[in-house]
Amino acid sequence: MATQSTAKKTKLSYADRAYADIKKRILNNELSAGHQMMEAEVAELLQISRTPVREAIMRLEAEGLVEVRPRHGMKIKPISVSDMREIYALLTGLESTAAWQAASRTHSAGEIEGLRQSVKDMDKALKAKDLAAWAQADEDFHRLLVSMSGNERLIKLVDRFMDQVHRVRMMTLRLRPMPKQSNEDHAKVVAAIESNDADTARQVHQSHREKAGEMLVELLESHGLTQL
Repeated sequence: MATQSTAKKTKLSYADRAYADIKKRILNNELSAGHQMMEAEVAELLQISRTPVREAIMRLEAEGLVEVRPRHGMKIKPISVSDMREIYALLTGLESTAAWQAASRTHSAGEIEGLRQSVKDMDKALKAKDLAAWAQADEDFHRLLVSMSGNERLIKLVDRFMDQVHRVRMMTLRLRPMPKQSNEDHAKVVAAIESNDADTARQVHQSHREKAGEMLVELLESHGLTQL
């Protein structure tokens, strides 16, 4: 029994490793939209067998990152302007609800400080004009905010859509203006959560996400990036 259990754990760990590795390459645009790979090619790239690769690809397909095509392997799915409008509409509703729920709950000093630290990291990155560091701190803030809602279903949904947005955000990072207003919005949300002002937290975060979505769509359209 111990041998079977060990084998199962090893199999799962390889599948998890393949999933994480492929997903990272997609989100960082190392595997760009439209890129196609056979299952055997992916296995060779990751230096593992095809079985865990197959499991990983199935998970990525369920998340909307790849399309599995019979006898053609996997294809990295593109994201269009229309996709971004739909995703940001969902993120706006989900995250503003998360902000409302987070502000309705009691949090430890450490959790509040985690949000504050993300805002400090964003401010520091802006002063250094390091947009990559700002984007990472911004993502950390949003993920922590959503986790503080305590709503597991909401957390999983937001996580899925944020992954899809990540690819486009990183590709357009150098095209956007310096996000000073974004940092100010984040600070207001933190203050609202700390004071348990749920309505303000929701309103500020909803406005913040709406503006972010509108700006990203405008960037894509103005630069002719209709599909990424």
